[in-house]
Amino acid sequence: MTEPTIFEISSPGRTGVKFQASDVPQFDVPKEFLREQLPMPEVSEIDVIRHFTRLSQLNYCIDTGFYPLGSCTMKFNPRINEVTARLAGFGKVHPLQPVETVQGSLALMYDLQNWLGEISGFSGVTLQPAAGAHGEYVGVMIIRAYHKDRKDSKRTKMIIPDSAHGTNPASSAMSGFDVVAVATDNNGNVDLDSLRAVCDDTVAGLMLTNPNTLGLFEQNVIEVVKIVHEAGGLVYGDGANLNALLGVVRPGDLGIDLMHFNLHKTFSTPHGGGGPGSGPVGVAAHLVDFLPCPIVGILEEGSEDYPPLYGFVEPAKSIGRIKAFFGHFGMMVRAYTYISMYGKEGLKNIAEGSVLNANYLMTLLKDTYKLAYDRLCMHEFVLEGHWPDAPEVHALDIAKRLMDYNFHPPTNYFPLIVPEALMIEPTETESKQTLDLFADAMLKIAEEAKTQPELLKSAPHNTPIGRLDEVKAAKDLVLCCWIPEKNS
Repeated sequence: MTEPTIFEISSPGRTGVKFQASDVPQFDVPKEFLREQLPMPEVSEIDVIRHFTRLSQLNYCIDTGFYPLGSCTMKFNPRINEVTARLAGFGKVHPLQPVETVQGSLALMYDLQNWLGEISGFSGVTLQPAAGAHGEYVGVMIIRAYHKDRKDSKRTKMIIPDSAHGTNPASSAMSGFDVVAVATDNNGNVDLDSLRAVCDDTVAGLMLTNPNTLGLFEQNVIEVVKIVHEAGGLVYGDGANLNALLGVVRPGDLGIDLMHFNLHKTFSTPHGGGGPGSGPVGVAAHLVDFLPCPIVGILEEGSEDYPPLYGFVEPAKSIGRIKAFFGHFGMMVRAYTYISMYGKEGLKNIAEGSVLNANYLMTLLKDTYKLAYDRLCMHEFVLEGHWPDAPEVHALDIAKRLMDYNFHPPTNYFPLIVPEALMIEPTETESKQTLDLFADAMLKIAEEAKTQPELLKSAPHNTPIGRLDEVKAAKDLVLCCWIPEKNS
């Protein structure tokens, strides 16, 4: 049974609110702004509340269930983050206020810049980028500006391993670089021979996801960085998977030149649902001058009696502003709260917990599902969702059937180098009991694939809406649930 639309529960004459008489002069609206028809539902307040509450309960979310989306790090968002982000001193400030009136907010941003730098091993950080892909774009723009400043105009290639995040090629192409792919070796690392073959004096940089999208730490990362640096290029680190490295490895210490952070993955600010995200970028010392402007800095040093005066500074060779105002400030407050509460040892425990959970779950499943690369994984792992003795079953069918077991499916068909990929990331916030229940469902589905394949092919069965024609949905977009009839 489909949930009725708000118009279908409408009844003539029913109202939910009464407006007071207008206390301002009335004016005629220009005719060009008037619509001939503007049908509105006539419902009571309780109708509205019940309708939208029922709709909200149809949504799957991290507050109601396990979200094992590989590469997305759908961890729980501690509610204390929401409390601090809504404090009046943070929630009611305006970006155009004089800096003297927002010193607390600027102090928070200044500290967060430094904390992210310390966590990652970078000398400078910008908080402006709006999301991870935006951070990538900023990083690639910094690489371009660096070579341009050195009058090295022949560097037109950006190298991207085939195990990297899918947005890396787009960020490079948008910045005017030619994208050159390098292969993965039999152990899930960057193939060094392939890398050496494309490293010449036209290389601008390499975009390295580490841990990569196979969930594996790049075992040859020092050699990879060395090869690119010897060719005169820079190494960009895709920090989307930083959750596995917190307090254990600092990318800057590995020789990475710059990297973006996903506050909405690693530092628990809300993820999904349309945003906002946050993708700060950290850089090594030789790139600090190229950071977007403005950066929060100290304009006047403080003393025992007076705190420092914070304000905005512009790096000497800045690539310019890349975001309206100064970034998504609410996300910064949430990340600041999260880091403050966990501290140094707590952040390390987060990484260790995410790696432990992933390896535990991988161990439960790898004898039933083919493991793409049989190595100790980091925060996630990739299985192949098909079997020779169940040839008609695909990864998509497994994902749809999981919904009948009340689990959100993992990431499907990524990375592209693994056939029928199921990319699973449990995160550190899930309990052993939850992981056991998920593994049990996956094992039951594997058995069903061989004994009742049609059960998977027609799944899901227990959801408000059954399997959709996803190709048709993409080509024939219907973006509203109700279309008024003509002359109604």
